[in-house]
Amino acid sequence: MFACRFAILLAAFLAASPALAARCGGDFHAFVRNISAEAVAAGISQNVISQALSGVQQDAGVLAFDRRQRGTFRKTFEQYVATRVTPGRISGARAMLKRHAALLTQIEQRFGVPREIIVAIWGLESDFGKGDTGKLPVFRVLATMAHDCRRTELFQGELIAALKILQRGDLALSDMIGAYAGEIGQTQFLPSSYIKYGVDFDRNGHIDLRHSIPDVLASTANLLKTSGFRMGQPYGEGTANFEAMREWNRAVIYRKTIAYYADQLR
Repeated sequence: MFACRFAILLAAFLAASPALAARCGGDFHAFVRNISAEAVAAGISQNVISQALSGVQQDAGVLAFDRRQRGTFRKTFEQYVATRVTPGRISGARAMLKRHAALLTQIEQRFGVPREIIVAIWGLESDFGKGDTGKLPVFRVLATMAHDCRRTELFQGELIAALKILQRGDLALSDMIGAYAGEIGQTQFLPSSYIKYGVDFDRNGHIDLRHSIPDVLASTANLLKTSGFRMGQPYGEGTANFEAMREWNRAVIYRKTIAYYADQLR
């Protein structure tokens, strides 16, 4: 959900550190050279920087999309949930609960997040990996947004995080494909969240949130657990677990939709 990410991005912007020093605006290629120097200082190898940023160009479509975002829902909860939690999506989620029952049991035991919440998020974000997870080169998106002065500190940080994903070998450059704010994978993690919450649950040495269902679901659960979600407690509006889901999405309507969807699966 591209538009639903605006609230998270705004919150991250408000909390962003001004430590990164590349000057926004002006000549784009000069900006890329400056942010490349920041990446070196952050421990990124020159080879990785060259792979990711050599020849990178601004994307006017990304800027136009960003300008259209308002950060608010124009529909009521009832209108929104009717379009997002459809009978087909409920039956699809039930099929995923059955297909991945053993995996979800392991994740529940380790992270203490109910399977219905995890699968609801998975369904809303990408129709269980079968839907749209974005088609844009992540480094082009993030370089464009970092150069733009509206939220440069935030997106400079996301660009450095994306370079770390590439350097760690979690994803190949060809797999660094995402949405309009650089979100990656089946539950649409921003690169900084990928670094902070990603889990190698299939134990293959890589955190792969594009292809590995164990990594996708465990990382989603880890984000919620780290944010304070507690198993066995209510998660409706006004509860501590509802507040814990703010790290996923600050929009109340979206969190109510997650809770409603999960309730249909219980």
